Amino acid sequence: MNALSNAFSNAALPAVPPMDEPLLRVAGLGKHYGERIGCADVTFDLWPGEVVCVVGESGSGKSTLLNALALRHEIDAGTLHYRGTDGTLHDLSTLDEANKRRLLRTEWGFVEQNPRDGLRMNVSAGGNIGDRLMAVGARHFGDIRTTARHWMAQVELDPARVDEMPGAFSGGMQQRLQIARNLVTEPRLVFMDEPTAGLDVSVQARLLDLLRSLVERLHLAAIIVTHDIGVARLIAHRLIVMQAGHVVEAGLTDQVLDDPQHSYTQLLVSSVLPV
Repeated sequence: MNALSNAFSNAALPAVPPMDEPLLRVAGLGKHYGERIGCADVTFDLWPGEVVCVVGESGSGKSTLLNALALRHEIDAGTLHYRGTDGTLHDLSTLDEANKRRLLRTEWGFVEQNPRDGLRMNVSAGGNIGDRLMAVGARHFGDIRTTARHWMAQVELDPARVDEMPGAFSGGMQQRLQIARNLVTEPRLVFMDEPTAGLDVSVQARLLDLLRSLVERLHLAAIIVTHDIGVARLIAHRLIVMQAGHVVEAGLTDQVLDDPQHSYTQLLVSSVLPV
């Protein structure tokens, strides 16, 4: 297992080292709901170890994009390719449902905005983590339990609470448990939908500390949806700004936030837009 440091630096995230090939390649991706545009003509590459935040007001299309990228929604236009562990770039439109489920259980993770949507609330904390391990073939109960306790410690939860139900945990603790459930199989790519939404400021800060450490230590690639510019500035290497389903600006986080070019981004940065 990868060790997780409890130390956290206030310095900016380290630059992503150059890679020969992208992990995810998105070209002209579009999703419509009848005549309404969910997202349209989205194009970008995601590199191993890179964090991209998708920002915008409610209804901007950011959650639609996230669900399309995570294969939860069928796309109506464009292409989506993923580089597997064998180095081959795979067209995800050709995957059948069984292989989509396998990918989401092994090499990918998805952290829901509401942790109750990403946890089995009638199963213990350890059982939630072990559930994903069993999905990839783990069968030895003792090993599963040991691994579950290990990952609870990794996300700063007391391993002694391994047999407690998620409902006994606070909202921030449930979110950390959901993160442990997703990361126990050490995925290469994690999708996160507003992971700090609804949490107190102090809890948000602790969760962001944890996410930054995990990204660095596990060399995770992540696509994170957020309306919170502060969250994006702290955790993202690059930003994608969406308005009415379209990408209006994209680039390095500091570059976009310190010198926004599009009028919508300027309003978003100055916190004029509602969330």
